[in-house]
Amino acid sequence: MTEGTADWLLEIQRLAIHRNREALVDDASLSIRRGSLHVIVGPNGAGKSTLLAAVLGLIPFDGHIVLNWRHSGAIGYVPQTFPVDPTLPVTVEDFLALSRQRRPVCLGLSALSQRTVARLLARVGLSGLERRPLAVLSGGELRRVLLAHALDPEPELLILDEPTIGLDPNQIRQVRELIKNLGRQHTILLSTHILPEVEMTCSRVIIIHKGRIEACDTPDNLLGKIRQAGSVELEAKVGNDNGEEELKKIPGVRDVVTDGVDDWKRFSLRVESGADVREEVFRLAVERRWAVRELTQCRGTLEDVFVELTHPDLV
Repeated sequence: MTEGTADWLLEIQRLAIHRNREALVDDASLSIRRGSLHVIVGPNGAGKSTLLAAVLGLIPFDGHIVLNWRHSGAIGYVPQTFPVDPTLPVTVEDFLALSRQRRPVCLGLSALSQRTVARLLARVGLSGLERRPLAVLSGGELRRVLLAHALDPEPELLILDEPTIGLDPNQIRQVRELIKNLGRQHTILLSTHILPEVEMTCSRVIIIHKGRIEACDTPDNLLGKIRQAGSVELEAKVGNDNGEEELKKIPGVRDVVTDGVDDWKRFSLRVESGADVREEVFRLAVERRWAVRELTQCRGTLEDVFVELTHPDLV
């Protein structure tokens, strides 16, 4: 470790993973600080799960992965799918005990006590479900069981691969809140292809596309760097004017999309980063005697960031 890296828990340097001459991960480098919550964002097949598998030591790779442990160095892992058939006659307690037996010998774990089971389930909001069969649990509850398993033993790093996949909106909200709470005590590396997942309080967003890391920064910094800063929504009656063409003449407006079949038209203006065109839009509406019933600025989103970095032809 070089000077000044004591706070870094994980460093990935020029990581490359190939299969049948295809680059699944290509020259990836990033550093993850202790106590942070990093979210890897990308479409299906972008390389998210492959990157996580390399950190877990499950697949061969070229490059370097440096883990700067302070204590046991344990990694907790929640995979995309439940590792056993949840319809089997297995209770929550049985699953956690069996999972511990399969841990590496080097961890030196003793048998799982009832007190430890109760403590783990309490941390994930499943108190009292020790003897509940897996078969009767909801999708959200099964996710929490996997989180309880990942917390045994107390890991420095939690790796969560698509932790809300297959859940309904209420379950997604519950698991998100749980992850935020766990982030107060653990360093978390989480992958998702669902951009709203990143709405949780995260330290950094890692955008990966076709195996390459396109960006790694805070959400605010990413939004500040893009050329497009969201949009301005205008709903107006423009009479015989070509409202779309008039609005495109305003400095800072990159494009205008028009919707509406009656007298009221909705114009969505894509604007340059740092530009606030509302005053000019209002001045134009007054000059052209347009009737206006809405003029709203919409903040840029991480979807805008992702599209600009991975599909610049669509921007």
